Amino acid sequence: MAAAILLFVIAGLAEIGGGYLVWLWLRESRPLWYGIVGALILVAYGIIPTLQKFPSFGRVYAAYGGVFIVLAVLWGWLVDKKTPDLYDWIGACICVIGVSVILWAPRH
Repeated sequence: MAAAILLFVIAGLAEIGGGYLVWLWLRESRPLWYGIVGALILVAYGIIPTLQKFPSFGRVYAAYGGVFIVLAVLWGWLVDKKTPDLYDWIGACICVIGVSVILWAPRH
């Protein structure tokens, strides 16, 4: 379980970090190398989820989506300095519950 969570966190940081660098390049006129590095990180993001042990692509990406939401709230708070409100936290908690159900519910 810890390995799965770690891979989701690494994938999320790669997606958000890569996207953020592309955002800075295109929206805030940063140098081209921001966009190039961001694009390379996004390619790595595409590879990282394939390291999960779960057999279903759809299930892995559905669960990852919930982890991504939590990471995006944290990124906004820590990097963009936008303090999440109560509803951000409630929504993030709901996502974590959903991820847990998707990945670890007993199946026959």
